[in-house]
Amino acid sequence: MTVLADTVSHTSNDTQLILAALLGIAAVVLLITVLKVHPFVSLIIGSAVLGVVAGVSAADIITSFTTGLGATTGSVGLLIALGAMIGGLLTHSGGADGIVTRVVDRVSAGRLPWAMAGVAALIGIPLFFEIGVVLLIPIVLLVARRSNQPVLRVGIPALAGLSVLHGFVPPHPGPLVAISSLDADLGLVLLFGLIVAIPSVIIAGPLFGSFISARVAIDHPAPLIPAAVGARETGTTGSAGSGPDDDGLDLGQPGDSGDVGEEGPDRQPSFGVTVGTILVPIVLMLMRAVVELTIDDPENGLQKVTDVLGNPSVALLIGLVLAMFTLGTAVGFGREKINSITGGALPAIAGILLIVAAGGGFKQLLVDSGIGDLIADWADGANLSPLILGWLVAVGIRLATGSATVATITAAGIVAPLAEGLDSPTVALLALAVGAGSLFFSHVNDAGFWLVKEYFGMTVGETIKSWSVMETVISVVGLLGVLLLSVVV
Repeated sequence: MTVLADTVSHTSNDTQLILAALLGIAAVVLLITVLKVHPFVSLIIGSAVLGVVAGVSAADIITSFTTGLGATTGSVGLLIALGAMIGGLLTHSGGADGIVTRVVDRVSAGRLPWAMAGVAALIGIPLFFEIGVVLLIPIVLLVARRSNQPVLRVGIPALAGLSVLHGFVPPHPGPLVAISSLDADLGLVLLFGLIVAIPSVIIAGPLFGSFISARVAIDHPAPLIPAAVGARETGTTGSAGSGPDDDGLDLGQPGDSGDVGEEGPDRQPSFGVTVGTILVPIVLMLMRAVVELTIDDPENGLQKVTDVLGNPSVALLIGLVLAMFTLGTAVGFGREKINSITGGALPAIAGILLIVAAGGGFKQLLVDSGIGDLIADWADGANLSPLILGWLVAVGIRLATGSATVATITAAGIVAPLAEGLDSPTVALLALAVGAGSLFFSHVNDAGFWLVKEYFGMTVGETIKSWSVMETVISVVGLLGVLLLSVVV
C-alpha cells in the first residue's frame, strides 16, 4: 500500500536514503537486543529515526506511520484474532490433545517421529508456535519416556512441524504480515506454503531428528508441572501456561482468563470432528486459490462463490462458528463458557497485534520515504532475484533481532516495491521467501531458543546443535522449495 507516496516529500539523495534505512533498522535492532525495549515501541522509534534521516517532515512521518499501522491492523489483526479464538476452543475442548492421543497410541515406536511431525503440523495450523510448544512438548517428553526413544528423535519432528507452519502458512502472524505488505494473494500463499511445508517438515523433522539424536544425547527431562488439557497430562512453564513468544512476550495459553480453566468439557470431541473443524477454513481458502488458478474468470459463478467463501476473514469466521458447535456446545460447554474461552483468547494476542501493527507503520514509512523504490532499482541493476533478496534481508534481520516477526515485517517492507512488477504467483512466493528467511538460525537472542532449551533440559551448545540447526534447515529447504516452484508457476 503506497497511498502517500506522491504526497510525502523526502530527500532525493540516494546515499542519505540508504543511511536512513540502515539507521532506522539499526535503531530497532539496538532497542530490542541491547536496551530490551519492547518491539512495539522499538518499531515506533525506529520509524521516527528513519523518517527524520530521510528528510520526511514530522507531520508526514506521523501520517505515513499511522496509515500503515491502520491498514495492517485491518488486514491482519482480524485474521489473527479469529485464529486465536479457534485455537482457544481447540485447546480447552481437549480436541488438540485427542489428536495427539489418537495418533501416538496407534503408531509403532519406529514411526513415532513421523507421527509427531504430522500431529504438530496439523494442530499447528490454528495455534501460535509458542502455544503449540506448550501443548505438545510435555506430551513429547511423556511419549519419548514411554517408548524409550531418544528425546530429540521425537521432539525435533514436533518442533519442525510447528515451526514450519509458523513461518509459511496463514493464519500465522508472519505469513499474514508478508501477505499484507506485499499485497499477495492469501490463497496462493497458503497453497504454495503447504507445498513447501511438506519437504521442509520431512527433512528438518524426522530425518534431521534421527540424525541429531544419535549425536546429541540428552537425558529425559524431569516431568513438568501437570495441567489438565483434555484427558492427558501436559505441562506449563509458569502460571499462565506458556512461555514467551519470539518477541519476548508471554502469550499465555489461548483462552486463559479468570475462570476459564476451572471447568473442563463433559466429553472430548472425536478425532474426525476435530480434524474437520481445523481444516474447514483451510479447505475454503485453498478452493478459492485453485479456482482462481484454473478458471480466472471474475464472472464465473463458481469463482464468485469461492471468492466469498474463500475470503480469509469469511473462511476463518465460518471455522470459528463451526468450532463453537463442534468444540463448544458438542462437548458440553454452555454459551457463557464458549464466550469466556473465545474472549479469553484475545488478551493473549494483544502484544503480537501491536507489534504487527507497528511493523506495518514502519513498512509504510520505508515505502513513502523513497527507500523502497531505491532498493527496487538497485535490485534490478544488480540482476538479483527478488526471491533471494527477500530471503537474505529476512535472514539478516532475524540474526540481528532474534524475532521472526520483526524480520518478516521489516524484510517485507523493504522488498515490497519489487512486488509491483511481479505476477501474482511470484508475489506469493516472495512472501514465502521472506517467511523462510525469518526462521534462519534461532540463537541466544530469540526467546524461542530459551523456551526449547528449558523444556528439553539442554545446554546452550546442545540447543544450538539441535534447535538452531533445525531452524536453519527449515529456512534453507524453504528457500529451495520456493525457487523450484518459481520455475514451474
